Amino acid sequence: MKVDFDKVLELAKKYEPEMTKFLRDMIAIPSESCQEEKVILRIKEEMEKVGFDKVYIDPMGNILGYIGHGKHVIAMDAHIDTVGVGNPANWKYDPYQGYEDDEIIIGRGGSDQEGGMASMVYAGKIIKELGLEDDYTLVVVGSVQEEDCDGLCWQYIINEDKLTPQFVVITEPTDGKIYRGQRGRMEIKVTTQGISCHGSAPERGDNAIYKMANILTELRALHENLVDHNFLGKGSLTVSEIFHTSPSRCAVADSCWISIDRRLTVGETGEYAIQQIKNLPAVKAAKADVTMYKYERPSYTDLVYPTDCYFPTWLIEEEHPVCCTLVDSYKTLFREDPKVDKWIFSTNGVSIMGRYGIPCVGFGPGHEDQAHAPNERTWKKELVNCAAVYAVIPMMYVTQYVNKMPVYTKNTVNNL
Repeated sequence: MKVDFDKVLELAKKYEPEMTKFLRDMIAIPSESCQEEKVILRIKEEMEKVGFDKVYIDPMGNILGYIGHGKHVIAMDAHIDTVGVGNPANWKYDPYQGYEDDEIIIGRGGSDQEGGMASMVYAGKIIKELGLEDDYTLVVVGSVQEEDCDGLCWQYIINEDKLTPQFVVITEPTDGKIYRGQRGRMEIKVTTQGISCHGSAPERGDNAIYKMANILTELRALHENLVDHNFLGKGSLTVSEIFHTSPSRCAVADSCWISIDRRLTVGETGEYAIQQIKNLPAVKAAKADVTMYKYERPSYTDLVYPTDCYFPTWLIEEEHPVCCTLVDSYKTLFREDPKVDKWIFSTNGVSIMGRYGIPCVGFGPGHEDQAHAPNERTWKKELVNCAAVYAVIPMMYVTQYVNKMPVYTKNTVNNL
């Protein structure tokens, strides 16, 4: 089938007002992790309006919209939960009512990452209008709980919904680039124990907070000496939370625990990262307990799907057919070469590729530096460009690259 790429771009531009309204409607619905029901229903309404063949909300609460009935299953994913607002004083505009002009849209979720959903839905409309269906089934996924536990939604989709696409396009913001990997991450807990006593005579007790103080100093030094990689970058570590127990404010603390956000680069596994901390002299001296957190918060449907808070690093080759599919789709539409790069933050790819070996590639509206920021914004031009690219990806894949796909895609972080 011959594709009129200029017509694809023309339609994407034509639907800019509808994409903008849809995105602003999603932004106006608060949808923090585990509270996504109303925005999911709004997405269902839009998918049905533009003509998706089937729309399904699974027991976890993810929404899956289907176009086509071919044998080659391709998925595109946008997580539609958001983080909170933070300090309202840092916002120039209401984070849910937002702001719009000829170029930008401001509001919580604009870049991270409901803009991706707006572009995907209207890519579906373009596919239908131009008759671009072929021997493929496109599944547009609006996933939940990503901000709380990235990849959990796709563990459920793959294991329980039994959806195993040949590849997945992740529509997290990519600054106009195509992304082929990311560092992994994990959430680690370190606990010290003490003995409480009255605060007027602290020498009678054993202060768990003081034990933690030396550990904090060594963790800061450990961060500076973590492994680096020439593409994905350096591993990192930061202490993100600190807690304690004590009988009162007039007593010695009898326990203390911290949370660590650990980013994993090439050559770093979860076991390796935990052992690094266990080996610290202050951890050994305090006999501190080092463990991985477990996530088991109910989704908005009250479904609990427990998982360890370990999110593997992943990376595919620039020459992989999936990466080439996106590069060629971009080049054909815009007559220029895209930049191929990687995310700094984490995405649902930690499960899709990191756990299950299903190749991922990223292209999405918005910019990484807008994620979780006050006055979060996205750009209308990027919504349009992404809708056009998404509309031609399935056809480009089945006509040019499906026969070049490897039987198994290696996670290249395991080869380096």
